[in-house]
Amino acid sequence: MKIILLLFITVALFAQSNIDSTKSFNRNPNYQLQLGLQSISKIKQADIVMFGNSITHGGNWNEILGRKNVVERGIPSDNTEGMLNRLNSIIKLNPKIVFILAGVNDIYSGFSAEYVFSNYMKILSNLQKKKIVPIIQSCIYAGENWGKDWNLSREFNLQKNNEIEKLNFMLKDYCLKNNLDFIDLNAKLSANKFLMPDMTYDNLHLNYKGYKAWASEIEKILIKYGL
Repeated sequence: MKIILLLFITVALFAQSNIDSTKSFNRNPNYQLQLGLQSISKIKQADIVMFGNSITHGGNWNEILGRKNVVERGIPSDNTEGMLNRLNSIIKLNPKIVFILAGVNDIYSGFSAEYVFSNYMKILSNLQKKKIVPIIQSCIYAGENWGKDWNLSREFNLQKNNEIEKLNFMLKDYCLKNNLDFIDLNAKLSANKFLMPDMTYDNLHLNYKGYKAWASEIEKILIKYGL
């Protein structure tokens, strides 16, 4: 966890001084590690893929959902640029449905909701071209005390959550206009624009209660699609 926090701080500080999107995922040590591990995975096909960052990575989805046809493809500290870069590895699994959760690392690194949304659109387009069903999940708010130990303030987190709210509005609106499913995780996990304390262990990543609430929303979608 300390490694993830240090990486998050480094990315955030870099972004504040000089926002440069060019292959920023290559500065994430978790990225190459997870890609390497995925490359030696013996799983070559999965009906359901959980695609995202450390929040997705934190759940053992086969156990949480009680299924054997789920693959977890979250990378700690990953952003939408990194997810775009590795999208072909998701498509190669030939999934029927992909649950996407992204945006918090982009926004805390100084990127705008519009930038994240544009990357989302590229991800969606590529999945749909392959007849893969994308499920967009709202970017989860940070808790009001996230980063308190390294001097992030409640006001700073609220500012970032306002940008997350803007992103979620854009994503939800797009889904409504294009007949796509949108899971509003903040409706279950947050209150007053902050992740609820009883849903998290560190004001950003979820505890078992958070994953339980999340899984119940996923099950509704899987039932809808007969999976």
